[in-house]
Amino acid sequence: MSYTHLSIIERSKLEILHQQGKSARAIASELGRHHATICRELRRNETQKPYCAERSQESYVQRRKSSVPAGKWTPQQSVLIEEKLHATWSPEQIVERLRQEGHPVVCFKTIYRWLYTGRLVKGVLAVLRQ
Repeated sequence: MSYTHLSIIERSKLEILHQQGKSARAIASELGRHHATICRELRRNETQKPYCAERSQESYVQRRKSSVPAGKWTPQQSVLIEEKLHATWSPEQIVERLRQEGHPVVCFKTIYRWLYTGRLVKGVLAVLRQ
């Protein structure tokens, strides 16, 4: 069974049906959703009296943004890795040295990915040894 998030259209329908005084089960059957989904949506946005689809959608977008992990890339770490790359170190050597010195470590494949996407050394692949 796959799960999809409520869309703004479903939230708008939910708002109208909720204003009409329909129960969560009646709204759920109308939208083709489980009643618990509707109850959670109403409870999650209960600070908004009455329920407002637009504000609920904005809250949903903010919650989604804050749920994404920040990642391991930091400017300090990129400076350190770029110094080693300019000194013709391989990403494998860089990772091992960082591990020995107790610095935060990323996988050498991550360094390659950062190089190819332009996060490190402005995407100049000439720093890699041949």
